[in-house]
Amino acid sequence: MSGSYDAVIIGAGVIGAALGLELARKGWKTLNIDRLPASGYGSTSGSCAIIRTYYSTVDGAALAYEGYFYWKKWAEYLGVKDERGLAEFRDTGAMVMKTANNGYLGKIMANMDLLGIPYEEWTPAMIKSRLPTADIHSFSPPRRPENLGFGEAQGDELTGGVFFPAGGYISDPQLSAHNLQRAAEAAGGAFRFNSRVVKILKDESGAVCGVELESGEILPSSVVVNVAGPHSSKVNEMAGALSDMTISTRALKQEVVHLPMSVPRWDEVGFVTSDSDIACYTRPEKGNFLLVGSEDPDCDPREFVDPDNYDRNFTEQWTIQALRAAQRFPDLGIPSAMRGIVDLYDVTEDWIPIYDKSCVPGFYMAIGTSGNQFKNAPVAGKMMAELITRCQSGLDHDQTPLQFHLEHINRTINVGFYSRSRSINQESSFSVLG
Repeated sequence: MSGSYDAVIIGAGVIGAALGLELARKGWKTLNIDRLPASGYGSTSGSCAIIRTYYSTVDGAALAYEGYFYWKKWAEYLGVKDERGLAEFRDTGAMVMKTANNGYLGKIMANMDLLGIPYEEWTPAMIKSRLPTADIHSFSPPRRPENLGFGEAQGDELTGGVFFPAGGYISDPQLSAHNLQRAAEAAGGAFRFNSRVVKILKDESGAVCGVELESGEILPSSVVVNVAGPHSSKVNEMAGALSDMTISTRALKQEVVHLPMSVPRWDEVGFVTSDSDIACYTRPEKGNFLLVGSEDPDCDPREFVDPDNYDRNFTEQWTIQALRAAQRFPDLGIPSAMRGIVDLYDVTEDWIPIYDKSCVPGFYMAIGTSGNQFKNAPVAGKMMAELITRCQSGLDHDQTPLQFHLEHINRTINVGFYSRSRSINQESSFSVLG
């Protein structure tokens, strides 16, 4: 039996590492355990790592805007050096096309106005000036290449877009998790890799008292936190924490496409885009590539998988996303060799994460976060650390939800918004956009 810990955190991705940092800064003796060989090696490394503020809910937008300031002052937040260097925040801004699918961004702009988040409305001419090779006709609704009319303009030009200057992307998401690891270690936290938790231990009262590893080693702790990404549902089942959950998580396979960009120096001058007219989001990628992700249109089947046994190869979805992007950029290069990423999202029914305690005393969850929560990792780590310390000191979060203050934007949010036992949030986009 090894020494005991105040908290064992299952997962060392960007959110797990951020939580380890924040609890360590509160004086807790923490241990992050990950089955992979290094921090951020799982779904974090496959993340598009886009930083944006536009969400369909006020709470989602508030958390994202707060998170933006952590990335903006990344070195200051970490407070330590990393021998590998620091992850770079490319502060490019993000442009979203106005479409019927997103209500021409009326609700989004109302959320921005409420929270004081800056934005600029762009006319079609302004879009063309920044995206000179783009065809800004409407191709909606998103369809598959085998469907009649694919690639043909279905209407007039789009009415414009909205540019959000508080946005961009992290060039190396895996490095960001390593940065957080080094900061957590400097604060007294520990990390263990190539280690798999096989059992959540409980005492006679049913409260958490530690974990057992695949090696048979026992690690005592009165707090265990599930930040296991695509494996989160398996960890919840292991803990016996499912009985009062109305929101669940599943592992969803995703493919991200890398294409040669037609605009010169796009990796230097480009910005993030979101385009529900063709159901794609993009960001620049080094080497003058365009990274293309899917906004999960209804016409595409969603492939939920066992995270321990799934096909890691590209499928026809790669070609579909490439061709959709080529509708907007007709001179886009589509190579014969597929390039990009195949990985998993950990998603809930409404694509809003669970940041919560559980029905098992001492067992907590920061799950359902993949796809749209990378940007929130630092503030989510701080919020979860506050939730855990308050609940361990007697707060009944189910009856009196934690009110968490977002210091950079001076706003307090109800953490019950992220409850495991909430109703499905009908304000969500029900997609990666949150």
